[in-house]
Amino acid sequence: MMITSSSIGTLVVFICSIIFVIYPVSFPVLIPYPKRKRVNIHVNLTTAPIIAIAILWAAQCIGPRDIRNGIVGIDGVKPYNILILFFSLAYMAITLDITGVLQAAAFWVSNKGGSNGWKLFFYFYIMLTVLSVFLGNDPVILSGTAFLVYYTKVTELEPISWLMSEFAAANTASMVLFVGNPTNVVICEGFRVNNAAFTAYTILPFLACSLTCLIALGFQFRSSKFLPRRLNNAGDLDVRSVLLDPTGAWVGSLLLGSCLVVIIVVSFFHVDVWKISLPFAAAKFIYDLAWDHYRFVNKIPMLGKHHKRQKSEEDIIEAEDELVLEELQHRKDGLLKVPIEKTASPHSSTRTDRSVTFEEDSEPLTASGIHTRVNTRQNTEDTYVDTGTQVPAPVTTLGDEKQQPPSKIRAFYTSRYAKLSTHFPTLFTALPRLPFALVPFAFSQFILIEGLSHQGWIDVFANWLVLASKREMIPTIWLVGVLGVILCNISGTNIGATILLTKVVRSSSMPDHSARAAAIALAVASNIGAVSFTFSASLAGLLWKQILEQKGIFIKQRTFAFWNALPLLVMTAVGLGVVCAEMKVLYRNA
Repeated sequence: MMITSSSIGTLVVFICSIIFVIYPVSFPVLIPYPKRKRVNIHVNLTTAPIIAIAILWAAQCIGPRDIRNGIVGIDGVKPYNILILFFSLAYMAITLDITGVLQAAAFWVSNKGGSNGWKLFFYFYIMLTVLSVFLGNDPVILSGTAFLVYYTKVTELEPISWLMSEFAAANTASMVLFVGNPTNVVICEGFRVNNAAFTAYTILPFLACSLTCLIALGFQFRSSKFLPRRLNNAGDLDVRSVLLDPTGAWVGSLLLGSCLVVIIVVSFFHVDVWKISLPFAAAKFIYDLAWDHYRFVNKIPMLGKHHKRQKSEEDIIEAEDELVLEELQHRKDGLLKVPIEKTASPHSSTRTDRSVTFEEDSEPLTASGIHTRVNTRQNTEDTYVDTGTQVPAPVTTLGDEKQQPPSKIRAFYTSRYAKLSTHFPTLFTALPRLPFALVPFAFSQFILIEGLSHQGWIDVFANWLVLASKREMIPTIWLVGVLGVILCNISGTNIGATILLTKVVRSSSMPDHSARAAAIALAVASNIGAVSFTFSASLAGLLWKQILEQKGIFIKQRTFAFWNALPLLVMTAVGLGVVCAEMKVLYRNA
């Protein structure tokens, strides 16, 4: 490759887009017409790659063909296939979570663990792992994080050990099924790995990683401060009290389970997986509409006993918090000493955010590095969430606000939205939770990497990989695996790292056994790479951080990196070691 100004410019713009994904910025802009107002321009996970594409296109570093290839796909990788599959499964998993089934599972596990701190820690880890295998990491983090905030407050536990273990368990378990993470789908399509074979390859590395992660977590949180041997406040919890919709839970579980089974079966016949997942999601969508309409018309309560009928998206979200808090506060033994303040849901965008506090000081810093404080504020600023939830907020104008009454059109749509969300609460609760930021981000990553390929950089990286590995299987596993973990932190989430390394390995013309080994090593790395040093190593990390901050818990970047260092180190070593052993057995003569 001859290095030109275009190739250098393309690489520089790509790196700059990654920097803004990791460290988003915003700045105010004054719009003078038609009314003077100040708005915030955000350069972050959603907008930075799109701006980079616009700059490269304007500079003629990429063309329409590169953009088309980034959307339609090339070399067997179909971005639209990946996104349709992901959103179909995400919708089914999130609507299943809305029924309260994950909270019910958490209560059940709490009852099994009793007052034994270590036993409870182990049970929660296993529960989060099993749920994440089948539901994916995002729905589990969405529901589990809020529950653990409440639970650690009531039981007077240090939250850091429970929250970090939840994050590690959920992300490690997503490597089992190819639908557990968008990166898995990229690998299956990019390396032409059968969906069922993917699980066969990753199940042993997963078990090894999960076990060693649990041991590492137990070792670093061995102090009684983090994991007391006995809990002061323990008692039986009513599992049914938090199950908002038992019928919906059964139907949702049946549809999601059937979808996963059918996808695995048809994978042997080379059918695009979105053709299976989309009809199941459509069936769940139709069921949600019909069931909500039936309950609305017949005035059937949407919650368990002793609770009023909930009507809207905000009511359902609020009810989830109320039910968990109420049940935690009414344990049988009555050992609770401190009342809990009700907090704003992480999914609500219009209510007052009143965060819980774990200390008496206004803004204490615990030994674990968590800031927790009472923080009552109205959302009066423009807010943007990197995980895809755009939070509406009033626009601050420079003029007299009394002279800016809501328009009739806005009032009409607000009223219409309120009526529809009252009539169809499941749909209007699930849709805001879907990570819509993934759509522009994923397509942008494909397009930018196509731009790198067009400028010859992928071939350069492939040559470096060949020189370092000599196309031998074991060196390839360690190089791709370690690079995958590192790039998750510096490539704009694990999705960008996976797309880049998939293209590089494909361009290096590896022998079949080395290419297959690289694929499985990358599958391990892209999932455990989320348990890393930066929140932006995965979309799950950004979601986790957002929920905690809205609950009043502020974990610093260095604290996150510190507690993840040991689990990540041992999982990388053990996981890639198992992949080496696995490939040696499968390719004895290679």
